[in-house]
Order: sequence, then C-alpha cells, then structure tokens
Amino acid sequence: MITHLRGKLVEKNPTYLVVECAGIGYFVNISLHTFSKIGDSENVQVFTHLQVKEDSHTLFGFMEKSEREIFRLLLSVSGIGASTARTMLSSLTPSQIRDAIAAGDVPTIQSIKGIGAKTAQRVILDLKDKVLKIYGIDELSVPTNNTNKDEALSALEVLGFVRKQAEKVVEKVVGQDPALSVEDIIKIALKNL
Repeated sequence: MITHLRGKLVEKNPTYLVVECAGIGYFVNISLHTFSKIGDSENVQVFTHLQVKEDSHTLFGFMEKSEREIFRLLLSVSGIGASTARTMLSSLTPSQIRDAIAAGDVPTIQSIKGIGAKTAQRVILDLKDKVLKIYGIDELSVPTNNTNKDEALSALEVLGFVRKQAEKVVEKVVGQDPALSVEDIIKIALKNL
C-alpha cells in the first residue's frame, strides 16, 4: 500500500493534487482541509490512503496523519464511503469531527451536507469508543455534565415525572450552569416541574 508521497507538486486544486514522484504523476483526491494546509511550495509530502476496488484504484491524500486516521475511521462505518468521508473532512476539521464523535454531538455531524440523523447517530455509535481509546480522550473531557444530567433524569423518572418533560427542564438547568452536581440539578428541576 502507498503510505505517503514525497515529490513535486505539479497541480493543486480544491479537490485534488497531482504529485510527481520519480517521473510518475500521482492523482491524489484531497479534502478542503488538506487544500487549505498545502502551501505553494514546490516539494510536498502527502500521507495517503489507497482504496482498491474492482474497477479502480483511488488515492486519497492528507497533509496530516491525524486527518488520514479520521478518514479511515469514517470508512469503517457502514454507509459511509470515501466520497462522504471526504465531504465530512471538507466541512469540518479532523479535530472537530473527533470532538463531535467523542461528545456524542449528533447535530454537528448532521450539519454536514448529505449526512442525515440516522447516519450521524451510526457514526457516533460505531466510533465513539474507538475515538476515546485512540486519542486517549477521557470521558471527563467530554462535557462532564452528561453523567450528572443522566443521573438527574433517572432520579426524576423514578420520582414519577414524564421523561420528555423532565428532559426539557434538566437541559435548561444544565445549560445555565454545567458545573452543577446531580443533587443541585434535581433540586432546581423539581422547582421548575
């Protein structure tokens, strides 16, 4: 597999590059993120991912290994192909995608053109554990109020409140002060229910 190319930048376009290595020109598909990172220097190094299909061999290029890693993770999700993964990396930076997955942020993933609610949820469901493990992100660096919020919701349900109604109130309470403890969230929510 071709892992990287180092050579002369012959052509630069928002969707592709042509990199000449030892007299051979490689057509490399890129994201807008990579396009923005590539300078106008004559010599470049591009990290690559080679996709081999029955009818084609397609080379994707990235300026950073982290972007290539996110691209490969996205490809592992059922229903996400190379063009969708490239669109995602053109819409958001690799770190934004990584953080959205780690935080379970469906609206951010869904904001990408061509990604619906079900696909966004599948991306998060399939990749959250991998992203937390690979990048060493603590669950705590993901908004810490998630566990407090969930515990408060469970407690309110046990007390007999309807989940949807309790959820709205708890969201509002947590939105005003994310650092609240479970007890404080419940106390304030009870006043508003």
